[in-house]
Amino acid sequence: MLDIADELSRWIELGRDFAVATVVGVSGSAPRQPGAALAVDEEGHAIGSVSGGCVEGAVYELCREAIADGVNRRERFGYSNDDAFAVGLTCGGAIDILVTPVRAEDRTYAVLSAAVAAATAGQAAALARIVSGPAELVDGALLVRPDGSRLGGFGDQPELDDTVAGEALAYLDAGRTAALRICEERFTSGSPVTVLIETSLPAPRMIVFGAIDYASALVKMGKFLGYHVTVCDARPAFATAARFPDADEIVVEWPHRYLGRTDVDGRTVVCVLTHDAKFDIPLLHLALRLPVAYIGAMGSRRTHLDRTERLREAGVTEAELARLHSPIGIDLGARTPEEVAVSIASEIVANMRGGSGVSLTGAHTAIHHDAVARGQGMTSFGSGMGQDENS
Repeated sequence: MLDIADELSRWIELGRDFAVATVVGVSGSAPRQPGAALAVDEEGHAIGSVSGGCVEGAVYELCREAIADGVNRRERFGYSNDDAFAVGLTCGGAIDILVTPVRAEDRTYAVLSAAVAAATAGQAAALARIVSGPAELVDGALLVRPDGSRLGGFGDQPELDDTVAGEALAYLDAGRTAALRICEERFTSGSPVTVLIETSLPAPRMIVFGAIDYASALVKMGKFLGYHVTVCDARPAFATAARFPDADEIVVEWPHRYLGRTDVDGRTVVCVLTHDAKFDIPLLHLALRLPVAYIGAMGSRRTHLDRTERLREAGVTEAELARLHSPIGIDLGARTPEEVAVSIASEIVANMRGGSGVSLTGAHTAIHHDAVARGQGMTSFGSGMGQDENS
């Protein structure tokens, strides 16, 4: 539900009751991953999606029922080829849906509202809800923050709360959302408990170096993809708010100096559009040694060869050079700044999701990729605890 937090926060501010249907498991080819959500308010308005359209009508009705009676629901939707009137996924996969009513009188309302508020504010938090298990636990919810502070819980089960909180912190650290099955008789009465852990993190960063026309188009594309976008250039005449109104931040500073002092992580993408050796070489020398997700540099193939030779002379290793996407982007035949921005964004998405970048027409490759969830399906488990239900 945290993926539609912005819309849900408005419903909460208006005091509306609503129900949220969340994908808690997938098997085979499915358009959405665990955490994807569709919500329906008491007036019948709907936001979000759980399947890209295949089963939305049936899920909508489940949400309406949950608002009326305040009872959680779990439903599986699978392939419907055998019956033209069946409700199912035409892509051949299956999804498990958890429907949770969110009403002011419910005991989990404060927890769910706080989780939505954290996600809307761009704060790191993890929300855990029971997918299946003993009846007395099903309507519990637990919010965990990076410092270990909590809100809510699963009734009179402090050991279960502790276990789920520990797992939630690990998921939060990895930025993961998935279902987890816990098998521990001392607090599950011998019945396994499946918990959905959703994480909310601040927007990932896109840092664009070089305040040129191509950068302006890339900034818009980065915002469209959900990045917090920074533009950095050493030239104050070019790095201005008037030229980059969509940027979250504009920095006038030598690129390598800024990169050396700013915070980056494993989700950060670095796009070097300056194609000027005096900026590029010290910047890439540093960037290629940082734990960022993607590094791309603009320029012709001749520029690329010259750049890599200069970087080798500066001490950059072949392993480090292998991280560099240069010339930046995938081959779309792009010419305009907007087309080039699409090319760069496409390469970033393919790099993050494990895509090949080839046309799907005639290709025998998976349509949906996820670098974290790839290869995960709904499986059964033996005894033990802390096992990811989609491992």
